[in-house]
Amino acid sequence: MNIQQMMKQAQQMQDRLQKQMAELRVEATAGGGMVTVVMSGNKQVLSLALDPEVVSKDDVQMLQDLIVAAVNDAQRKVDEAMSQQMGGMMGGMKIPGMFQP
Repeated sequence: MNIQQMMKQAQQMQDRLQKQMAELRVEATAGGGMVTVVMSGNKQVLSLALDPEVVSKDDVQMLQDLIVAAVNDAQRKVDEAMSQQMGGMMGGMKIPGMFQP
């Protein structure tokens, strides 16, 4: 296989991965489901749902903490999903620093 074929295959693999990332959706919750975040594989928050019981002007700090926890969990899930996708595409080859939580 020559270098041009390898480059073309690498570009096709990158294009497939970018498409999969855009289509991926993960959901994460915090506070026993009081806060729910849906995130794309590109780590864009697509939706944020709050249980009305968690909304209290007397405990804004707790709500902020739950939102941060849910977003961080969603990002971790995206990283895990992408790591699995990359592992499948790369035949299980590990590349340090690539999509590894």
